[in-house]
This record gives sequence, C-alpha cells and structure tokens, in this order.
Amino acid sequence: MSQSPLTHFDAQGQAHMVDVGAKTETARRAVAAGRIRMQPQTLATILAGNNKKGDVLGIARIAAIQGSKRTAELIPLCHPIPLTRVAVEFTIDEAASAIDCAVTAETVGRTGVEMEALTAASVALLTIYDMAKAMDRGMQIESVRLLEKEGGKSGHWKAL
Repeated sequence: MSQSPLTHFDAQGQAHMVDVGAKTETARRAVAAGRIRMQPQTLATILAGNNKKGDVLGIARIAAIQGSKRTAELIPLCHPIPLTRVAVEFTIDEAASAIDCAVTAETVGRTGVEMEALTAASVALLTIYDMAKAMDRGMQIESVRLLEKEGGKSGHWKAL
C-alpha cells in the first residue's frame, strides 16, 4: 500500500499520531472564528448584563481559553502543546442579532495551533449558547473556520 496523503494514517491505513520530533521549533499562530445568531431580545439581554447566569461574554472568554488548553484531550490525534498566548475577541453585530468570536492562539513549537484556535472559538460559542438557552433555544452556531495560520514549513496561509 502506498503512503497515505493524510498525515494521521500510516502506510497500512492505521490512525496514528504524527511524529513531529524532527520538525524545527518555530513561532506559530492561528486565528479561528465563528458566529452565533440569536433573537434580538437575547442579544439585548446579554449586552445589558442581565442574564441570570452572569456575564455571558466574560465566561465565554474564559471557556475559550480553557478549551484551547484542553484540545489534545478532545481531539484524539492532536499533540498537547504549550500555548504562549490565547486571545479571544467578541464583536457584536446588532443588525444580524449575532455575536462573532475570533480567537488567536500562539506557541513556539513543532506543530501548529489551528486546532487549539478552532476548539477555543467553538467552546466560546457553545458557552454563549449554554448561558442563554433558557431565553432562546433557537440560537444558531455557524461559520466556525480557520482564518489564518503562520509558522512551520508551510508558512503563512490566509483564508480568502
């Protein structure tokens, strides 16, 4: 059998953790984002700080950071990596009744931080849903995606 173009499978098609031991340590950065849409009243309640469970965006920010640090526990073949920075930004889109979340994850290491940024953005949006679901079970999480990555052999990549 020829070698698989998918790096998490060996020549026999068995799943394995990629060996990154020979890779050079470089500064690596990834930015991921996503959006949660909701009813206008739900957004107004979140922005006013009147949610019964507390500061929705503050707690979602902490949840994102925690999620980024636990990525290797959640995604079976991810390497545990020492994060040097995780930044979480929320942008309010009142016209669309939505909250956008962008996460930047950074490390100096042998493998990238795309999965950590994607996990963090997802966990932030899930936390917003959890904290506001009593008001609005119809909220929609959408467009979770990688926006940019830097570092390593493949260099810089940015979504169009």
